[in-house]
Order: sequence, then C-alpha cells, then structure tokens
Amino acid sequence: MVVHVVDGTYELFRHFYGLRRFNKGKDRPYGAVVGVLQTVLQMLEQGATHIGVATDHVIESFRNDLWLGYKTGEGIDPALLQQFHSLEEALEAMGVVVWPMVELEADDALASAARIASDDDKVEKVCIWTVDKDLAQCVRDDRVVQMDRRANKIIDADGVRQKFGVEPALIPDFLALVGDSADGYPGIRGIGSVTAAQMLNRYGSIESFPAALLGERGELALLFKNLATLRTDAPLFDNVEELRWRGPDRTFASWTARMEAPGLLERCRRLRKTLNGTGNH
Repeated sequence: MVVHVVDGTYELFRHFYGLRRFNKGKDRPYGAVVGVLQTVLQMLEQGATHIGVATDHVIESFRNDLWLGYKTGEGIDPALLQQFHSLEEALEAMGVVVWPMVELEADDALASAARIASDDDKVEKVCIWTVDKDLAQCVRDDRVVQMDRRANKIIDADGVRQKFGVEPALIPDFLALVGDSADGYPGIRGIGSVTAAQMLNRYGSIESFPAALLGERGELALLFKNLATLRTDAPLFDNVEELRWRGPDRTFASWTARMEAPGLLERCRRLRKTLNGTGNH
C-alpha cells in the first residue's frame, strides 16, 4: 500500500491565495476549505486509499520559545485564519484522518506519520505532499518521497541531493547554516547554499565541524539546527489501517450545505459505493 500524508496548512494557504486571483477580494467563508477538500477527494478518486492530513491548529509551537524571531500567526489574513479550524472539522466529517498540532507543527506531524508508516512492512511507499524544505530530511531513498504538486514532481533521495547538494539526513544542518526565511531564522551570516553543502559534505553534521570552523557562531548554528530538526515521535496512530478512507460520516451533508458545495457529498457517495463494490472496506 501507499500512504499519503498531506500538509493541510500549506494546502489551505495555496487555495486561499489561488482564489484571491479571481474573487476580487471577496473571500467566501469556506472557499479555501472547499479547495483543500476537493484536492484530497481527487487523490482518493485517483486511487489513494490511506491518507492523513496535518494542520497547524495554532501557528505558534515550542520553537517560538527557542527563538524569538520564529514564525508566528502575526500578519495572516483574518479571512484565511478563520478557515483553519473549519478545515479540520470538515476533513473529519469527510472521513479523512486529521492531525491538528498545538505544541508541535504540522511539519512535525508529517515527519512522525512518515516515520510510523515507513516502519510498517506492508507500506510500499510514503508520499509527503508538501514543498516545504524541512520535509526533505524525511526522504528515504525512493520509499519515503516528497511530492511537489505544483511541478508535478516526485523528490526522492537523489532529488534531494540534486536540489540541496547534501544527503536528506543533513537537511537540518544545511538549513541551520543557510537559514529559512519562511520559518524566521537567518542562518549563519556569510554562508550560502554552495558553501554550506561543501562544509557538510567534507565534515558531516555541524557537531562534527572543527571548532575553529564556525567559532563563536557554532552555538547559534546548533540552535538553528534544533529549530530545523523535525520531531518524529508524535503518537499519531498505531496502525496504518487507521488511515484508510471509508467514506464520510453523517455530518458531512450539513458541512457541504454550509459550504455551498453539494458536489463534494455526491462525489464522496459515489466513491464509497465504488470502493464497497470492489470489496475495499
């Protein structure tokens, strides 16, 4: 089986600003939510059977206590922010497993889910649906891969090496050195991506660097590495069968009415009927 784990927060942003190009600033209350549900349902219609969606229930996490400049919810459009919790509830009603994260981030949930699923011998492949650079550290050969929906591209371990110049396991070290503006930490001044890759390929992880290489900046680099290192120990599920989609629950009809998206309900019903007809329960 193939397990799909989806970055729900990224998808919500993607659909919200995608709609903004056409709605002239008149945001539908559930517009982005409907977009994410359509994306997940399309995955199911195209053959996905086991799916989990990670969300940031709140934007802040334990990392904000480690670095004051780390990303917060400040500046997020209120029309987008108010759809965060609706997305979680609507996905659950559609029968999709959701992991709303509070102390940890959605990226940590994706990393944890990928680790749990890849430890199961029944799982042939884990697909992580996000373009976030952080998740490249979770890639393992062609068994755990990153999916770039925009470019319609699969990024395996070779793809990570081509993109960043280092092994997937060294991505936290790489990001610590070059920084990650999306997450709000600057990296080490004067070290760009080429230099960072050269240093890491020569010496290995930051902990293995000669003391003189970073000097007083070594401690800061280790702090940034801690920020960049995704946690993989979130207890999200015990068995991958918990991720199997079995159809929407009774509340989904009221959700589709509220969202003015009756087509979602009909598509779910058709798909569940098809799956039941093939014995995929």
